[in-house]
Amino acid sequence: MKFLAITLIVHAPHPVTGVRKSTQERFREVLDNALLAEELGFDGFGVGERHERPFISSSPPVVLSHIAALTSRIRLFTAVTTLSLLDPVRAYEDYATLDHLSGGRLELIIGKGNGAAQRDLFRVTPEDQWDRNAESYEVFRTIWRQDKVTAATRFRPELTDAEVWPRPFQQPIRVWHGSATSEESVDLAACYGDPLFSANVTNPIEPYAELIRYYRERWEHYGHDPAALAVGAGTAGFYAARTSQEAIAGYRPVFEGNLAFQKRLGLEPVFPTLEDFVERSSALIGSPQQIIEKVRRYHERFGHTVLHLHADAGGLTDRQHRDSLELFQSDIAPVLRREIPDPPFSWGPVLAEPVAVSAPAEH
Repeated sequence: MKFLAITLIVHAPHPVTGVRKSTQERFREVLDNALLAEELGFDGFGVGERHERPFISSSPPVVLSHIAALTSRIRLFTAVTTLSLLDPVRAYEDYATLDHLSGGRLELIIGKGNGAAQRDLFRVTPEDQWDRNAESYEVFRTIWRQDKVTAATRFRPELTDAEVWPRPFQQPIRVWHGSATSEESVDLAACYGDPLFSANVTNPIEPYAELIRYYRERWEHYGHDPAALAVGAGTAGFYAARTSQEAIAGYRPVFEGNLAFQKRLGLEPVFPTLEDFVERSSALIGSPQQIIEKVRRYHERFGHTVLHLHADAGGLTDRQHRDSLELFQSDIAPVLRREIPDPPFSWGPVLAEPVAVSAPAEH
């Protein structure tokens, strides 16, 4: 099993103290957490993409390029690249450049994104966002694979024997499809034979397990090799301590601060108590053995081989955050690495010969 640390770069008041860091301090914190992730042995570090408050993750290629310069081993993920909002040609140029600068350490997780404010900002409607996402991905992946591209597009100017530079380092880049609630993203992943990354953060396990089941069904429908299928999954929170009592006590102020924030926004919490959150959500809060057992239970439903944890302290003290991640790597990750297989592909640059691939006509 492989492990990622991911941040959406939320820029909000601290859930316990109410103090909000400056924008520069928050970006510095992201860089420090990326360095910590590499130091502790995480396999990947991911940066989200959002174009609305309270996030400042509107430019993941810039952030990941800086992280690439500071690190040497860890793979760099987007989480997610919102292709429904982007020009696929421009997105390709940014990420092909980053691919070279990182020495082929880049992987993409794509998705349509969510949030009405960012849709309005880019003049994308709920009715056309899925079509935009599918079209942008087809153009993006074609550019990555072909030196000249012709594409009859609806949402950007058509391409005729277009050349887009630089040509990429990885041939081709690996693209995961982020999925939270929709069968559309799941079907798109299965159609192209791409891996799936389940958000798995907001609700209990059932809707995510159903989408992954549907992904496996569609994967078979499109005729792909079952042995090549790969699934990743997120977590709603993380705090490991030597005992369950210590973990619960340490995380309670964070949970209560986040709960109060949700109520101020008029949101009805899915998990009204910390005990319910620990029991029914994907959050990994407890002793090492409790966390191992919970990941095992989720793996029985998902069959996932990649797991992400929150890269940010998120209300924990810096000492709690580091100690928790160190405990994960010393006592939890080794057990899960032994028991759960890695994804069915090399965890390194994808350097196969480029081929021209188009979507099945049915999709």
